[in-house]
Amino acid sequence: MTDRNLADWHNRAALFEQEINKAVIGLERPVRLVTTAIFARGHAMLEGDVGVGKTTLLRAVARGIGGAYERIEGTIDLMPNDLVYHTYINEAGKPQVDPGPILKHGEELSTFFFNEVNRARPQVHSLLLRVMAEKSVTAFNREHYFPHLQVFADRNRVEKDETFEIPSAARDRFMMELKIETPEEPALQRELMFNPRFYDVDALIETIQPGILPYRELNEISRQIQHHIQASETLQNYALQLWQATRFPKNFSIALDNVDMDRLILAGASARGAGMLMRAARVTAWLNGRTHVLPEDIREIFHETIAHRVFFNPTYELRRTLLAEQLSQKILQQVAAP
Repeated sequence: MTDRNLADWHNRAALFEQEINKAVIGLERPVRLVTTAIFARGHAMLEGDVGVGKTTLLRAVARGIGGAYERIEGTIDLMPNDLVYHTYINEAGKPQVDPGPILKHGEELSTFFFNEVNRARPQVHSLLLRVMAEKSVTAFNREHYFPHLQVFADRNRVEKDETFEIPSAARDRFMMELKIETPEEPALQRELMFNPRFYDVDALIETIQPGILPYRELNEISRQIQHHIQASETLQNYALQLWQATRFPKNFSIALDNVDMDRLILAGASARGAGMLMRAARVTAWLNGRTHVLPEDIREIFHETIAHRVFFNPTYELRRTLLAEQLSQKILQQVAAP
């Protein structure tokens, strides 16, 4: 029964990706990674320049899985309560308090997008991280639960004024960090520039088949994937070595140009991060039509699941993006795959 169920869901996943790729072109890899995060039930941070399709991608994803979708904009004056309450003067001229974006849909909330999260203050980040970790929040004198919730956040990497970066320890809550880039192929750039279908995002989203991945069933299908997709002892040893290499890169003869490797790493990936790596690798194997994990499944999602979890010495933190990418590449080169 499980095999048939997983086969049916595999077909749904393929259709889901096909539909999303109609709304955003040239983003096949980010779409696959978002699909992986959905089936691994992990939250994701998106990073990219303005106007590269991040919001369109997430609106398409929300339509594809159904349920309620909410979006909030990060601003310097945003307060934690703004996520939970909405206070205003009603028609009778009296103050009124209504549920905010996190609460208004109750358990139907399936996709929450925090745009430009680094413009919000640390107090707001704290509430968001609690909701991500516990899928609950206390408000109106009771606990509210969001069993189907998946959080996506977007970090503005262009403007740095009046921004508050999420600390590395907090970023560990995100299963993945994904780069969203403008496609380099001239034909795709021409399509985005001149095809009128990309001018009206609302109409574009309407073309996507709704509810392809029923959001109420995703938690259960995720559990089935994790139990059904196997990892051999040899594969487990390989994954363990990759994890150790993030903690002690010199033990694996890893060196980066103009970097003191004795001072680069403050702390490697956490145990939670290593577990998320394997959760994502099992989903990757399943999406690739296999019942067991291969080294390429881990390599395919290694950087996106691990790089943001490595703590660098402050001396190197300003070069994090470049150094993290180089470190990931070196680890995959130096740790021998079975």
